[in-house]
Amino acid sequence: MDIVIPGAANLGLFVSAALLLLLIPGPAVLFIFARSIEQGRLAGFVSIAGIHAATLVHVFAAAVGLSAVLASSALAFSIVKYAGAAYLIWLGLRKLFGPAEITSVDVALPRHSHARLFRDGFIVNLLNPKTALFFLAFLPQFVEVSRGYVAMQIALLGFIFTALGLVTDGLYALAAGTAGNWLKRSRGFLRLERYVSGGLYIGLGVTAAFAGNGKK
Repeated sequence: MDIVIPGAANLGLFVSAALLLLLIPGPAVLFIFARSIEQGRLAGFVSIAGIHAATLVHVFAAAVGLSAVLASSALAFSIVKYAGAAYLIWLGLRKLFGPAEITSVDVALPRHSHARLFRDGFIVNLLNPKTALFFLAFLPQFVEVSRGYVAMQIALLGFIFTALGLVTDGLYALAAGTAGNWLKRSRGFLRLERYVSGGLYIGLGVTAAFAGNGKK
């Protein structure tokens, strides 16, 4: 079977959007900072590995589920796609106008073995319904149904997102020793993160809703 990927334009847009989302530190990144500062960079890397191992589970679930939706009805897939765009816009609005989700993690964390760190990262991300909803909303926006093999396209996009996440989170773990304490305590950063990530989510949702990139 040939490997089917989205077109170059869609793929480039996906990588750009994914990098922007990943480079804006959220609660998981602050947790990685805290772990790296408390137990060293290796502990941060192990936590990252656990988090993104669970990410792959969510990617697989999204690929199977969305492919099944398309198999039943192209209209149903379009409904899921636009519902996902609406969800991204809602995430952005909640980020801008809702209560702050990122709080300081300037507390001493208990020291754990690397196996425990991996397990905790995996379980926390695996059982996070927001992660599952995010992939169900985000990945379909960059799928080109006309190319076929929707599950393969979604899986590929998910693998790319995970690989980018490993790189960006790894860079944050490396930087934890120098910038971590400042980042955790900076109210200016927390305000900036709210507006940047909120605007990005809304922009993604609006672009997906009106671009119709899945219909090419």
